[in-house]
Amino acid sequence: MPPKAILRSLSRLTFAGLAALFPVAPAVRAAEKPVVTYTDSVRPDTSADGGLRLAVGVQNIQVYRANRTAPTHLDHLTDTYLHQPMLAWWRGKFYLEYLSGPRDESQAPCSDSLTTSPDGVHWAAPRTVFPAIKLPDGSMSDMHQRMAFYVAPDGRLLVLGFHGKEPSPNDGTGVGRVVREIHEDGGFGPIYFIRYGLHSPWADRGPNQTYPLYKTSPDAGFVAACDALLANKLMTTQWWEEDQLTEDGFFSIHGRAFSFVHRPDGSVLGIWKNALTAVTTDNGRTWSRQLQAANMPNNASKYWLTHTGDGRYALFLNPTDRLRYPLAVMTSDDCANFSGLLTVHGELPDQRFPGKFKNIGPQYTRGIVEGNGTPPDSARATWIAYSVNKEDIWVSRVPVPIRGRVDAPVDDNFESTPAGSLPEGWNIYSPAWAPVRVVDVKDAGLPAEAAAKAGRALELRDEDPSDYARAIRIFPETHGVRISFKVLAEQPDARLDIEILDGHGTRPVRLAFEEDGHLWACHEGVWNDAGAYTPGHWTTFNLEIPRALTADRVDVRVDGKSPLARAAVFTEPVTSVERLSFRTGAYRRTGFAGKEAPGADVKAPAAVFLVDDVLITPEK
Repeated sequence: MPPKAILRSLSRLTFAGLAALFPVAPAVRAAEKPVVTYTDSVRPDTSADGGLRLAVGVQNIQVYRANRTAPTHLDHLTDTYLHQPMLAWWRGKFYLEYLSGPRDESQAPCSDSLTTSPDGVHWAAPRTVFPAIKLPDGSMSDMHQRMAFYVAPDGRLLVLGFHGKEPSPNDGTGVGRVVREIHEDGGFGPIYFIRYGLHSPWADRGPNQTYPLYKTSPDAGFVAACDALLANKLMTTQWWEEDQLTEDGFFSIHGRAFSFVHRPDGSVLGIWKNALTAVTTDNGRTWSRQLQAANMPNNASKYWLTHTGDGRYALFLNPTDRLRYPLAVMTSDDCANFSGLLTVHGELPDQRFPGKFKNIGPQYTRGIVEGNGTPPDSARATWIAYSVNKEDIWVSRVPVPIRGRVDAPVDDNFESTPAGSLPEGWNIYSPAWAPVRVVDVKDAGLPAEAAAKAGRALELRDEDPSDYARAIRIFPETHGVRISFKVLAEQPDARLDIEILDGHGTRPVRLAFEEDGHLWACHEGVWNDAGAYTPGHWTTFNLEIPRALTADRVDVRVDGKSPLARAAVFTEPVTSVERLSFRTGAYRRTGFAGKEAPGADVKAPAAVFLVDDVLITPEK
């Protein structure tokens, strides 16, 4: 029958007739109703934290800071495009793999780097795990991956990457996927190809001869581990974006940046870029039709689904249709209806190294894939990895239960927190050059008077010319509140901003140690000199906001005395407050990008502040 006749015949068919010609599986029909819904109406604004409540107690920790002139990478990589981190836990350590490219996204040569950590706070210098290879046309490969780790049935840890080619490493024409074993002593096994890119112009010749096929390995256990991975449809569904193959029947569903989690009924929910979702009841061999999640922000950055230690589910995402900030989370009891949108990473520093397609913000988040290890604190926290501005690699420890409010007064003296670690209950922003840590005061090299307290304190140490350290303590939402704390500045010429905020980041109360050696207090938007401070001396602050809902001012006392002529009127009006913030730099609503940041690779003189004895008592 001629093509036009076929079209005319089809046009006369009813829907039922078409359905008879092209039967639809029952699973597809059942999935026509969205399988995931965001049930709230809360949306972020365009500030770095989205104007959202913070997930309580999240610790943001910078793993690696890009540096062009003095890198700490073991292979001395000067790359400033760092992106797509992946995370696993294996035999007492976190393993984190990420892309490392010269300047731009999809620019060769691009390699894969790997780093490890015993606690998520202290990270080893990264090293190259998959270098770029030379292609037959003389160019270098461009690494890419949507999956990095696999813990095999026998307990081996495999690490993987994909050799693509510039300028589109994930368009289906790449060379192929490589794999090697990571040994418990930190060593690497040989590199093999586990699957060739069949759409590559070189297919299984040319560059593929750089490494043999995994089947040629003399290690039978390694071959068995690779075979197990190839048979695991949930794991390999993550590969489709680079392969983009349909001819060999390897993939049962298509999509970019796949994330999955088992649901209470035993089915598996998958989510891809642009909030596409589908369900499988046979672990990835067949799927329902992909449908967009209802009322969900539609973003081209990644979504990450995971179980949480309290038996619930979390979905991490950039909650906008375009911007890649903030990094947020929503939670669910049934892995179908998600709510409670909260900010996980709400800081947006200036981008130091511009490059092509380098979106700003904390983005491309990944956690630990099911089966790839369980950290010892998994009942109390969820770990995720992501890049910021596509140039720095970060992780976050997100306490469980994930919540945006607290209900108890605060009494923190840090005595029970081990030195060198981070305090529970505090939201911490800790860049590599501006770390936040609990320290032993006696070891801080302070004058005798200041060191007399032989306990611990929270230290904010800032040597970053482009960023700052920050610590936030969330307390019960209230209008009236009494807050006291002590601060020690180790120098007379650095900045520490102290603020009280509401649940949207509005800042009615602002104080500051400033570079001129004076304390300053903001009264109705005007900064007032509150007198000189003494370096190496513990300064005690007492702040009180009256209970009356009409009160719009704070009484400030420093070392028992009022440094101002009257109470400081709020700089921004609020109806309640719930955060106390310490920050070693000036306020920024968002970061800036597109221009090289001068001096970004050189540390600034250290600015060190200690915080201790934080008491916060709401007055209803």
